[in-house]
Amino acid sequence: QVQLVESGGGLVQAGGSLRLSCAASGRAFSSYGMGWFRQAPGKEREFVAAISWSGVNTYYSPSMKGRCTISRDNAKNTVYLQMNSLKPEDTAVYYCARCTQRLCIGRVADYDYWGQGTQVTVSS
Repeated sequence: QVQLVESGGGLVQAGGSLRLSCAASGRAFSSYGMGWFRQAPGKEREFVAAISWSGVNTYYSPSMKGRCTISRDNAKNTVYLQMNSLKPEDTAVYYCARCTQRLCIGRVADYDYWGQGTQVTVSS
């Protein structure tokens, strides 16, 4: 069993920044790509960012491109999402997920383990 635990969410004013963290269990963290998704009330879960197993390749949703950076520290079994210039429409529960291969992008079905989520609320 793999466990993913997100942290770093909270309340922030528009234009502010947050860094989310996702701590993963297991010794094989470096063998898998990782991704971040978000879900707002009444909306489907949507892709935010993805990173390959090595950390070399990254992908971002159009809505967040230029405003966030995904990174990973395999020695710490942790993936990060730095978000800047936050907008009220970024308000959602943010989820960390493990890709089934070296790299997955935006398909929910390509991820097999999910964290419990961390709430991000951006006020006007």
